[in-house]
Order: sequence, then C-alpha cells, then structure tokens
Amino acid sequence: MPTNESLVDALGSEPRRPDAFRELMRRGPEAVPDIRRGLAHPVPKVREECCRLLDQLLVPEAVDDLIAMVDDPDPGVRVAALHALSCDRCKPDADACRPDRAVIEPCAIRILHDDPDPQVRARAVELVARWVHTDPQALAALVRARDEDPSPVVRKKAGWYTPGGPIHRRTAPKPVRPSRA
Repeated sequence: MPTNESLVDALGSEPRRPDAFRELMRRGPEAVPDIRRGLAHPVPKVREECCRLLDQLLVPEAVDDLIAMVDDPDPGVRVAALHALSCDRCKPDADACRPDRAVIEPCAIRILHDDPDPQVRARAVELVARWVHTDPQALAALVRARDEDPSPVVRKKAGWYTPGGPIHRRTAPKPVRPSRA
C-alpha cells in the first residue's frame, strides 16, 4: 500500500495523478498532513493538486497554508488556492474553515488588481465578491475590475458581481419586511 507521501509525489505524474488523487481523497483527514507538506513540493502540478485536495478536505489549520499559496509563482497553483478559499460548495463544513476576512480580503483585492495572469484575476473576482454587499472596498475593487481590467473575461465576470449584474442581484440581501402587529 503506497504511503500518503508517495501518493502526493504521484500527483506530479500525468498517468498516476487521477488514481493518486482519488486515493488521497479516500484517505481523507489522515492524508491532510502530507497534502499540506505537498504545498511546498518543487513540482507546480503537485502544489496545484494539493490545493485542489485541500479544497475538499480543508481543516482550519490548513487555511493559512492556502492563503500563502495565492502568491505561488505558478498561476495554476494560485487559481486552485483562490478556488479553495472562495468555494463553499466543495467543503462539508465551510463555516469552520472560512478564512479570516481581515487577512484574505486585502490579499484578494491585491490579486484582483495586480496579478499578471487573467485567469488568476478572474478567480479572485469570486473571492472578493464574498463581501460585495457588506464592504465598500470590495465593491469598489470589483467595479474597478469591471471597468478597467485589460482582460474581457475578468471585466465580464466582475460585472456579474457588481450592481446590475445577475449574481449581484441574486445574492443581494432581502429587504426586511415590517412585521404586522
């Protein structure tokens, strides 16, 4: 039976990756320490796959590890880390593993404006959008991306989350109706 460490190494091999990924998922929390160590692997694809694994196996102690990965030199790793930090659908207990807003929001806004890769900026839109209805800075960052980003993909995606956009309308807080006495 392969060790968790050897399975993490196998994530860098195209033919072995799918089986290694499935086996690490099957092992679940027991594999998380080795997956976290895989975030420092020299092969970018291994780091990216470790972010994808942590997206579904996230534990509170790994959140800071993922936050550090948004500055990885490889854009695929940055995209996977941003997804893991922004997506609640993939996690069984998203509330327990939500990153600290005070730490991640400024980082996400910085990435949205400054990352050289348009796919990374497009993924940052989703993370910044978590606070579009509650924080004027998040709203301003998305409006700026909608109006000024050089990538049409980023501009379009940011537009979905800004006032008038379909996701902005769908996620807007519902007005409180006065109670009938």
